Amino acid sequence: MSKRRADHQPGFVLHTYPYKETSLIVEAFTRNFGRVALLARGARRPRSAMRGVLLSFHPLRLGWSASTELGTLIAAEWSGALNPLQGRALMCGFYLNELLLRLLPRDDPHEALFDFYAEALRALCAGGDQGAILRSFEKRLLAELGYAPLLEREAASGEPIDPDRRYVYEPDRGPMPLRNSSSDLSVSGQTLLDLASDQFERPETRDEARVLLRVLISQRLHGQELHTRAVLRELTDL
Repeated sequence: MSKRRADHQPGFVLHTYPYKETSLIVEAFTRNFGRVALLARGARRPRSAMRGVLLSFHPLRLGWSASTELGTLIAAEWSGALNPLQGRALMCGFYLNELLLRLLPRDDPHEALFDFYAEALRALCAGGDQGAILRSFEKRLLAELGYAPLLEREAASGEPIDPDRRYVYEPDRGPMPLRNSSSDLSVSGQTLLDLASDQFERPETRDEARVLLRVLISQRLHGQELHTRAVLRELTDL
C-alpha cells in the first residue's frame, strides 16, 4: 500500500490515548482528511517538542504519513490561539469532541463541518450562548452525516410548518400534525422554524430544541449514552 502524506494540515486534537511508555495515539479532526488516528512517537517524553502542543481546542497545523489506518505524526505546531475554555464552556467543548469521535467515520472529509467546529470553539471561548452553540452544531453535524432534520415542512404533506401549531416529530420521518396531547416528542411549529434559522431567544424553543436534537442524536448513537452529555445534564440544561 502506498504511503499518504499530509503537510501543514489544519486540525484539532479531539482526544489522546497513552501508547506504550512514551507515545500517544492522537485522534485529530482535520480540515481536508476528516478524523484521523495518528501515532505521536515519544510525545510523552518531558523534552518532546509535541508535549505541550497536542492539546484539545487549539488550532494546529499537523503533518503525518500513513500507509495504514494509523498514521505517524511528523509535525505539530500552533496555528493561532484561542482563549482557554473554562468551566461549563470546557465541558461543552468536550461534548463537541465526543460527538465527533462517536459519529464521524475516520478518513471521511467534512470541510464545512470542520469550519463549523472551529466557529463553535471560537464562540465558546468568547463567552457565547452555550445552549445555542451546541444546538447549532448538533444540527449541522446531523446534516453533514446525511441526517438533516426536516424542520420547515410537514413530513407527509409537504405543507409549510405552521408556527402556531404543535407537531409530533417522528425521528425517521419528521414533523407530523399532533392529533392528541400524549405524544412523547411534541414540539411547536415555532420551535421548528426557530431551529431551522438558529434563533434560540425563545425559552420554549431552547427547551424543545434541546430535547428534539438529543433524541435525533441518540438514534444515530443507537441508544449509547454520551459521557459528556450525562455530565452536562447534571450541571445545567445544556
